[in-house]
Amino acid sequence: MGSKLNMDTLSKSQGTLRQVLIESGLVTAEQLEEIAHENGDAEVGQLLVERGVITPRQLAAIMKLQLNIPSVNLNTYQIQPEALQLIPESLARKYNVIPLTITSDALQVAIANASDILTLETLTVLAKRRIELVLADASEIQEAINRNYKAYREIEEQFSGIASPLLDEIAVKASADAPVVRALELIIHEAIKSRASDIHIEPEENRLRVRHRIDGVLHETVSLPLSAQAPLISRIKIMANMNIADHRPQDGQFSVRVKDKAIDIRVATITTAYGEMAVLRVLDKSFAALSLNELGFLPGSLEKYERMLGAPFGMVLISGPTGSGKTTTLYASINGFDCKGRNIITVEDPIEYRFKGINQIQINARAGLTFASGLRSIMRLDPNVILVGEIRDSETAKIAIQAALTGHLVLASVHANDSVGSLFRLLDLGVEPFLVSAAVIGSVAQRMVRRVCPYCRHPSLAPVQGRLAYCKEMNEERTEFSYGSGCNSCANTGYLGRVASFEILPVSDEIRRLLLTGVSAAEIRAQAGKEGMVSMLHDAMHKVKADITTPCEVLRCVFSIE
Repeated sequence: MGSKLNMDTLSKSQGTLRQVLIESGLVTAEQLEEIAHENGDAEVGQLLVERGVITPRQLAAIMKLQLNIPSVNLNTYQIQPEALQLIPESLARKYNVIPLTITSDALQVAIANASDILTLETLTVLAKRRIELVLADASEIQEAINRNYKAYREIEEQFSGIASPLLDEIAVKASADAPVVRALELIIHEAIKSRASDIHIEPEENRLRVRHRIDGVLHETVSLPLSAQAPLISRIKIMANMNIADHRPQDGQFSVRVKDKAIDIRVATITTAYGEMAVLRVLDKSFAALSLNELGFLPGSLEKYERMLGAPFGMVLISGPTGSGKTTTLYASINGFDCKGRNIITVEDPIEYRFKGINQIQINARAGLTFASGLRSIMRLDPNVILVGEIRDSETAKIAIQAALTGHLVLASVHANDSVGSLFRLLDLGVEPFLVSAAVIGSVAQRMVRRVCPYCRHPSLAPVQGRLAYCKEMNEERTEFSYGSGCNSCANTGYLGRVASFEILPVSDEIRRLLLTGVSAAEIRAQAGKEGMVSMLHDAMHKVKADITTPCEVLRCVFSIE
């Protein structure tokens, strides 16, 4: 229940607030007198926060005591969509408030500064009903505004006037305020706000579906009329410097700025049964600066991996399916190297993030620059460390192996199910066993699992399958695990963010000997287990034990070789 304040109460509160501030010991009478002298009747509490004399939380605590207003945790509060419609986003941001719920005759609003009379008057007129106030931290209000005000209705309105699906020219001639331009801008901004890694724009029989991949899982966000497909895809192609008349598979890239932050968008298009679809990969450059400590390595595993990276030459393989975080691990690895004393060169397709002090080469197959030809050229550029974005073919594999054998440290990604499978992937590509044995220092396999939301986590009984899997792997009985009940912070999924699970295989002398004798992958895996290798499944279950993720999430994401 909010506080039923009136204007008279708030008018009298200014003097009372000053008394409470002095009595609390947070502010001296001299400080208040100086502020009042310089600013007249301006609101004292907010001025003190702006000057850094008190914190927003201290002001909120004083307000709660002074006006007897309840407080609310906006990270877990379920906000009514109908309430959001009464206060436009622009005004919510201007006054740093957010509407919460509608009662029979009032609108409950969260506010950081409950003694701001002007804001209360404005909200009362705008909502055309009485305002009940609750206190919330200013930063939580900003986050709640970002989470809850969605642009999907405006996106639908932008396309409501487009009747014909044959409107490629609209995108070509679009001005900054054209519907298709505004709609695409909103789609991208909503994806970034939602922490999406990918945007899927997919035509169906009678509609255009837009989905966001958040923490590895796709969520449908908006459904548009099918007439929006042609202009929207054409607009995307123009921004990505692609040919709008060519409906064969194409790739491109463009950049946008959101709140002074540069975001790269990688685009891929292809024609389906109902028309062209596009997938936009959102590349937030801030994620490129992650260190190895932030990726989720267990302490012993991180120590093994750092020893591999400390080798003067040889090859380190990173394996996993698409979306398993291989590129993030590779980038975190080269981030830790001395760029001033070493020549670090990468060959990538595409270059997802750009780094200072590192020479990055973009593959261009049409111009004859492939992984193989790029690697061959790099060898003449005096490199110390070489990063190969992906070993896809026999020629690239053999050149990378030769580079590792001739005094270079080579980091490369391959598609394989586990760390042992990476070694056999090189054999499948035609590399001789004695070369794999001599060149490879170690192999890392990884998967991404979702983190339990810290704002709505609670102990809960796990499903039988999850309990049995945990018991089998960790050899201990446990029935309750941390689960997220769903809240505003995690979009009611119960998960917020992801962490990697790793399998680290240092290639020992005994494993080298086994490779030369042509034994099976199972035998090499058995030997690695004897030498202390922690399986990916066991690594993931350690994160379950630490209440980072859940048994069911591990079973969903982590491939078990046993």
